[in-house]
Amino acid sequence: MQRPNHEIDPLRLDGRAGSIAEQVFRTLRSSIVTMRLTPATALSEQDIADRLKVSRQPVREAFIKLSEIGMVRVLPQRGTFVVKISAKAVTDARFVREAVECAIARRASEGIAKAATDDLRGIIADQRKAARASDLEEFFVLDEAFHRALAHAAECAYAWKVIEEAKAQMDRVRFLSLPDATPMNHLIVQHQAILDAVAAGKGAAAEEAMQAHLREILKSLPRLAGAFPDMFENDQVLGEAAPKKTARRKAVQ
Repeated sequence: MQRPNHEIDPLRLDGRAGSIAEQVFRTLRSSIVTMRLTPATALSEQDIADRLKVSRQPVREAFIKLSEIGMVRVLPQRGTFVVKISAKAVTDARFVREAVECAIARRASEGIAKAATDDLRGIIADQRKAARASDLEEFFVLDEAFHRALAHAAECAYAWKVIEEAKAQMDRVRFLSLPDATPMNHLIVQHQAILDAVAAGKGAAAEEAMQAHLREILKSLPRLAGAFPDMFENDQVLGEAAPKKTARRKAVQ
């Protein structure tokens, strides 16, 4: 497993796509997730501003927001650095994401518009094309689009916003797992199973399919930590595909 360290993409400003600071944030977040900016990379406000052709102020604002979601660490008098991946943060985020997205899948199974179902089928079709072309970044974008579209179809836009803020560390592991640790075709099959259950109105099956999909990361995480030790913090890596059952305590009389 090898991943090159790419340059950050130039920013293409679009007045319809939010403030400059928001666009800088999204550009840097994407560059960190896709390993264009690898863990432990030092970031300079002036350098980023020059490369993105913006002033330092929106870069500073983006750094603050990235720090808040745990993707960079600002050290006074030393600089700003891309944080290493924390296995604990990843498993914590996965736990939250599973709870929310399983609920989204169940709600979606209660009925979504046909146009939304068609859009979801179209996203899966585009994922198949990206997989055939081995376009990892396009596949990852489409993976995000599938989950976002499902949440919006179920009228759970706010729930998706909460997930987006919680899963920053998780996203890097998800991208890093492609295509070796987690084959793209396997993820497509899982997306199809989720959509089939939703379309058939089978809430329990939709929830179960989503749960299985989101637990894939627990299988790939230990392998990736071993393959890319310099990218991970030295914290515990959990490898269980599912939480272990524990005996219930008897209620105190």
